[in-house]
Amino acid sequence: MLAALLVLSNQTARADENGISFWLPGFFGSLAAVPQQAPGWSVTSVYYHTSVSAGGDVARSREITLGRFPANLTATVNANVNANVNLGLVAGTYTFATPVLGGQASASLLATYGSNSTSLAGSLVGTLTGPGGATFPFSRFDSIDSSLIAFGDLIPQFALRWNAGVNNYMTYITADLPAGAYQSTRLANLGIGHWAIDAGGGYTYFDPKTGHEFSTVLGFTYNFVNPSTQYQSGVDMHLDWGASQFLTKQWQVGLVGYLYQQLGCDSGSGDRVGCFRSRVAGVGPQIGYIFPVGDMQGYLNLKGYGEFANENRPAGWNVWLTFNLQPAAPTPPTSTRPRITK
Repeated sequence: MLAALLVLSNQTARADENGISFWLPGFFGSLAAVPQQAPGWSVTSVYYHTSVSAGGDVARSREITLGRFPANLTATVNANVNANVNLGLVAGTYTFATPVLGGQASASLLATYGSNSTSLAGSLVGTLTGPGGATFPFSRFDSIDSSLIAFGDLIPQFALRWNAGVNNYMTYITADLPAGAYQSTRLANLGIGHWAIDAGGGYTYFDPKTGHEFSTVLGFTYNFVNPSTQYQSGVDMHLDWGASQFLTKQWQVGLVGYLYQQLGCDSGSGDRVGCFRSRVAGVGPQIGYIFPVGDMQGYLNLKGYGEFANENRPAGWNVWLTFNLQPAAPTPPTSTRPRITK
């Protein structure tokens, strides 16, 4: 059947430092652990849109990073951050013919190009502490708009997948190479400004006879120190899942969802916001369609998520339109043996 579709790792205003994370929930979905039908090259292209917003805690974190929140200020932040992101992504994947540990090995590289428009508006009301300990009233209203069109970080990935009848298993390791557009003093970015490593495993149940399918992938992210801010985000956990029914051999409908939870506290000499653990969940519908493209197989998938239960992280909605092109399953050879009848 289909290989898991490598999607993206989006660097918008999301989680951890400033509410920004390496991992984008929804990265994996239905058929995630199913091996590719045949070895060789495949390509995945994605259009991704998200619209998110966040309140005081995330806004305060952004103010600090932008250098607009003095260290001697004690203030209440009544502000909101809003972001709209449009991304185009291309991932090239090579699936090896030689088994590795009895499984199918693949290596991928994903590149991102798109736009990020982010705004912050609100007030800071509090007191400034002077050198002698005296305090002074402080009040300010901020309105910041930031936008850019640029490349995001590069995302390499290596994965192994195994098939055992209707049961499929996978393990993967991926990383963030901080090559994308990033400035610590800019509100909108398409890179995260630091290295990250993510690894995990997944399972897919898929029965072609009944059309029933269920997939889930669990992973963990380790974030390195951001050299620009000396801020290190804590370890993150993420669970992506998809459930679908193939109505025919071509049409698929179902649900997708995710849970994202930061496990470790943020740290580093640049951390002025404390632990700042973040969390978000999302769920939504999906529809997929499989069709031949010459001697290749095409797969088109549309899915969307509505987010809820967020903490220290923007939330909103996002939609993914994915097109995957991969080698079709080999055609069984036609027998040339003479037919004998009695």
